[in-house]
This record gives sequence, structure tokens and C-alpha cells, in this order.
Amino acid sequence: MAEKRKILIAGGGIGGITAALCLVRAGFEVQVFEQANELGEVGAGIQLSANAIRVLEYLGLREKLAEIAAQPIRYEFKIFDTAEVLQKIPLGDTHSKKHGAPYLQFHRADLLAVLVQKAHDVSPSLVHLGKTVTGFDEDEQGVTLKFSDGTTEHGDILIGADGIKSAVRAQIAGDTVPEYTGQVAWRVMVPTSDLPKDFMELITEIWVGPGKHAVVYFLRRGELLNFVGAVDHAEWSEEGWTVKYPWSDMKKDFEGWHPNIQTILDAADHDMCFRWALNNRPPIKNWSTDRATLLGDAAHATLPYMAQGAAMAIEDGAVLARALKASDDVNECLQIYQNSRIERTTKIVNESSANKKLFHLNSTQELKAAFAKRDISSERSNWLFSYDALNEKLSPSI
Repeated sequence: MAEKRKILIAGGGIGGITAALCLVRAGFEVQVFEQANELGEVGAGIQLSANAIRVLEYLGLREKLAEIAAQPIRYEFKIFDTAEVLQKIPLGDTHSKKHGAPYLQFHRADLLAVLVQKAHDVSPSLVHLGKTVTGFDEDEQGVTLKFSDGTTEHGDILIGADGIKSAVRAQIAGDTVPEYTGQVAWRVMVPTSDLPKDFMELITEIWVGPGKHAVVYFLRRGELLNFVGAVDHAEWSEEGWTVKYPWSDMKKDFEGWHPNIQTILDAADHDMCFRWALNNRPPIKNWSTDRATLLGDAAHATLPYMAQGAAMAIEDGAVLARALKASDDVNECLQIYQNSRIERTTKIVNESSANKKLFHLNSTQELKAAFAKRDISSERSNWLFSYDALNEKLSPSI
């Protein structure tokens, strides 16, 4: 690398901040621009397997993560009304020993707070708030990022980590109209103190049934239980995670489901039930220009049916930092990054979409038959959890 490059990052979420920390550690000058006036996340849960956690540990966050996480001992796929277990994925110590890092679950706000504190420790001026990106210009001398307040910032490279409604993506790949999947997702969080004592083990459950499924897992060292229920629904609703809907609608959607599901729903705050539309965006084949590229949801938004959306963004940041040191030619570096990520991220997007169908098959018999043909634990261990963004061989630029 002939000289120290200045990298601009649009977006101060989990992906953007992780990328910034990886890039700073790799020796780059970095500035992050976030449209919000304060950094924060909605009250949602997030699961991170070893492929993501090893990057965060590389950034020196092991102890901080342990303080805020829940570490499940296994995954269980269950029939919606009988709780019959279809398959298990061992987690806990088994996952840690096999893949070199734990499987952890977080409240998104807690995880972002840890990342933001690390960013502040690295440089108090690393992140700039209240900066809404409107577009960029690029030439042989670099890239100029433009903001809604009329100001600009010049750098050598631009990273669009500004989410599914990315202004950077719109300029690189054109406007992408979201495709409604025909499913909506409910979300509630319940303090475990409001549930019966020893209500469930420290595990992650996926309950599958005709036309709907539910994911249940712990957050904050086991202090919260997170419920997300996906339901086939013809109605279009707003894309966003903060739209409240009546508790009674959620309760009706899971009528006839197992008593444990009813216990969770009954314990939920009736005024804090959120529902949003699940939209899909088919993978794109190119997300880079000569001076700009995309990261995370801006590049490869996915349905949440493999719990890998945030993990992909975290992996992106680690691979990008390595790729940008591979050549003195910026465009070549960006192509190395893209080529090193596109196959894996496309596979995750496509398999997540396939799970949309698998989890919602029409009958218990169909569900049992479909799961009997799979060994999900081995599948995910062999290629998903085992991936090492810090050491995986980079792909050539052409």
C-alpha cells in the first residue's frame, strides 16, 4: 500500500462500526457518518455464531461481549403444537471448541453500545452524527461524499454500510424495489422474571408449523426472552421494526400453538407488540465502482431465517480490511473484496429464503418428512459456522 488511505463509511450501525474498527486496526484513516443524531438500535435480539464472534474477539471485545450476552447450550427445531423435537444443533461449549469462538445472543442495543464505546476509545472523532448521505462523486483523485446539509467529505474510498435503504447502493446498483415475501414478523420481549420459574432451558427454539414459525431465545445473560413469530399474511404493512400492532392480533395468529408459546405471549407487554413486513431483495452481482463499495444489508439484505444478517456484515468488515491491503490499486482491492464475499453471501441469502418455505410447510407430516431429510447441524457446521473471515483465502480481482 503506497500511502495511508482515507476511508469514508456511510452508516453507523453494527456493520459500519465493525468495519471501521477492522480498518483502523489495519492501519487506515477512517471516518464514519451516521444520519441519526445519536447511535442506537431498536429493541430487537440478535444471534451471532462463531464466524462473527471471532471477528469481534479479534477487535478485543471478548470480555465485553461475555458481560452482555446469553450463551445457549443448543438449538432445537420443534413442532408447533406438540413440541416434538425434529432436530438439534449443539451450541455452548461444543460450538466454542469446534469453531474457536462461542455462539452468543444479544440485545442489539447492547451490542452496538459495546462497539460504539470501542470506536470512541480508538478515536473520539471517529463517528460523525446527524449526517444524512445523499450521494457521492468519484474520480481518479478519490471520492466525495455528499450530505443533505450541503456539506461534503473527501476520501480515497467509500463504504456504503447504510442498510437496506442505502443511498450509496441506489447510486451503485440503482433503485431496488423490495419484494414482499407474503410474511410478516411479530416481535416481543419478556423479562424472564415474568415467566414461570425454570420455564425453559437456556436454549434457542424454532417452532415450525403450517403457515408460520416462531423463534424463541434469551438475551442479556438470560434476563430477557425474545420472541419473533413469522406469519403468512397477504396484507402489506410498513417496512420497519418499530410499528406497533394489537396484542390480540398476535395472540390470534398463534392460536392452537403449544402452551409454552401461549405463556410467552400472555406475559408480553400488550402495548409493546411490534409487527413488520418481511421483504426480500434478490442478490446483486456487482456492488462496487472504482472507488465505492457496499457492506452488510446494503449489499446483501437477507431474510432472518438463518440468523446471519448481522454476521455477514461483521464478516464483510474483516474481509474488506484485508482486501484493501492487497494492492496499491483501489479498484483491484474492491474487486478482491467483492469476489471474496459474493458467493458466500449469496448462498446465505438463498438458503434463508429456502427456510421461509421449509419452516411453513402445510402439515405436520410434511414438516417431519422435510426435516428427516436434513442434517442441519452438520450443514451449518461444515460451511457456515466454520468460516474464518480473518484468514479465509481472498479471491482474485478477476
